[in-house]
Amino acid sequence: MRKHFIDNLRWADVFLLIPYHTAQAFNTWGELNYICLQKSRAASSLIVFLSPFFMPLLFLLAGMSTRYALKKRSCCEYIVERVKRLIVPLVFGTLALCPILAYIGDVTNCGYSGSLWGHYKVFFTKWTDLSGYDGGFGVGQFWFLLYLFVISLICLPVIALAKKHFESGAVLCLMGLPLPLLYDLLSVGGKSLTEYTYIFLIGYYVLSNDRVIERAEKYRHLTLAIGFAAGVLNVYMFIWSGKDYGAANVIVKAAAEWFMILALIGTGKHSIDFDNRVTRFMSQRSFAYFSFHFVWVVLFQYLFANIFEGSMLLMFFVPMLCAFAATFICAEVCIRVPVLCFVTGTKPVHNKQRENNK
Repeated sequence: MRKHFIDNLRWADVFLLIPYHTAQAFNTWGELNYICLQKSRAASSLIVFLSPFFMPLLFLLAGMSTRYALKKRSCCEYIVERVKRLIVPLVFGTLALCPILAYIGDVTNCGYSGSLWGHYKVFFTKWTDLSGYDGGFGVGQFWFLLYLFVISLICLPVIALAKKHFESGAVLCLMGLPLPLLYDLLSVGGKSLTEYTYIFLIGYYVLSNDRVIERAEKYRHLTLAIGFAAGVLNVYMFIWSGKDYGAANVIVKAAAEWFMILALIGTGKHSIDFDNRVTRFMSQRSFAYFSFHFVWVVLFQYLFANIFEGSMLLMFFVPMLCAFAATFICAEVCIRVPVLCFVTGTKPVHNKQRENNK
């Protein structure tokens, strides 16, 4: 039986990417972005509140989905599906969309004065930190697809080994180190391959278990209260206190991550474990939405930067709303054009599906 709350949590999480990436331009800790605007502690608070669990939830859901997928597919079929859904969109996004982001990054951060077309040579020949913020080669938000593909390949032999030598694969998860110790292991740009691999395995072995899901549902109010409080405390310590709490802040962040993930799994199972026209509409467009959202956020911020200079609210909300509209238009086009479905990892809408959605 398909667990619809997994699909619904996934597209809801992806939906938050636009406000999250809009807020990045206003961060107060000096992190580079494709475009940097005035500093805002309010916008920064949104980033810091969401960041502990925002992307980890997607890796955990991927681990859960892998558990169910491998019941129906062989390892070879699973790998082929991962290539289609992850590597193809990664290549498309890196070649077609990331050069635009890098161009704006070069213009706003490094004073580049050439044309967009002329900048393609810069993009493919300038290699620095792979962020693209300085105009060099980067993969933008598609780092998630790259990490997920690598993690999927790493975990297949781990899963096979566990089936052969352990009664329960959950033993592997118990061997893992506490989260605060994982944050800096195999970390590129603050994104730890070790942390996300561990969370993927937790999703595969622990939170795909029906009894664990039932417990997460039962205690959803408690975990939400603890997770929300830890998230607020994390925001205060990092953004508003003016002090460096060091290890204490890291521990609070880890608490926010775990308890918010448990709360969202439990709440998702309780409240959104269903399938209807709205959920199918959103789920169908989530891959295309993921691919196109960031370029629209940055483009609209770049276009409106001078127009709304000095107005934090307009500079935040107008580009964000325009990005929502443009991204959904792109998603609508994608699901109707087979080649765009292929390059964005989107499943096409067939005529019968369109009739059912009406």
